[in-house]
Amino acid sequence: MEQISLSILGSSSAIPLSNRSPSAQFLSIADEHFLIDCGEGTQVKLRQHRIGFSRIKHILISHLHGDHFYGLIPLLTSLQLLERQQAVHLYGPQELEEVLRTFLKMTQAKIQYPLKFHPLNKNSKTLIYESEQLEVHSFPLRHSVDCFGFYFQEKARPRKMNKELLEKLDIPVAEIRGIKNGKDWLDKRGKRYPNEELTLDPPAAFSYAYCSDTLPVKHLHRYFKGVDLLYHEATFLNKDRERALATTHSTAEQAAEIAEICDARYLLLGHFSARYRNLDPIIEEARTIFKRSYEAREGYRFYLNRDRESLQMEKESKY
Repeated sequence: MEQISLSILGSSSAIPLSNRSPSAQFLSIADEHFLIDCGEGTQVKLRQHRIGFSRIKHILISHLHGDHFYGLIPLLTSLQLLERQQAVHLYGPQELEEVLRTFLKMTQAKIQYPLKFHPLNKNSKTLIYESEQLEVHSFPLRHSVDCFGFYFQEKARPRKMNKELLEKLDIPVAEIRGIKNGKDWLDKRGKRYPNEELTLDPPAAFSYAYCSDTLPVKHLHRYFKGVDLLYHEATFLNKDRERALATTHSTAEQAAEIAEICDARYLLLGHFSARYRNLDPIIEEARTIFKRSYEAREGYRFYLNRDRESLQMEKESKY
């Protein structure tokens, strides 16, 4: 995949508005897909964004406040009605499985496809998923209940062959894999060609970090640094900083400070309080500290190409 792509399904905090829904995102990275949080109405938003339900294999729930998971049970039951066969992997607080199992039992809803639960470690950064091309970690945040952020990091790609030198030296095809993996090469006369002459640097790997409800975590850079795209909650403006502290949330200014500390390339702000109908002041506040700050605007897909020259966005949904 030559892009990292993030669809914003919901960016409101606890109370939804007519044009803002509770938290949910759909991330595509390293040819894999992840639903991150699943607030009320998420399955409707997936339809509006034309995201097929069959693409959902991994669902990550940051914490058990309703605006982050009340859309999960409707989505899971819809998958059953669609005759889902493939397993769904659920990552979240330890209590998530009990909550879901209890509700399904009480409503006599039958889920016949496999549900695989992966409880998260609230004490440290933890590898929760790994594939050939990708690692996903969870890490603890600072909220009124156990809450987790998620860090997605592509693995380093093999080095690229210098095609001009490959043809000039007539290097056998059987040797190419080893060279891409860092080996030098000896020709028939025993002359050694160092790997750095035979290969070119691969494209830089993509990374994404998701930080939902939290007070500012000043040591966040210990979990990740130099991230391409950082999503961080900005529930309040700085003038409401006391309210943010009382409810264990962050201001736009604080989110921008975290982006600076983590050396992020781009910052997306979300989880906006319903008290703010106009979000321009939130973005403006963040940009006084971190210029590459943007609103996680619902109905849009944000993406980065390998050159990372700019954060692109396009309208996806029907509304």
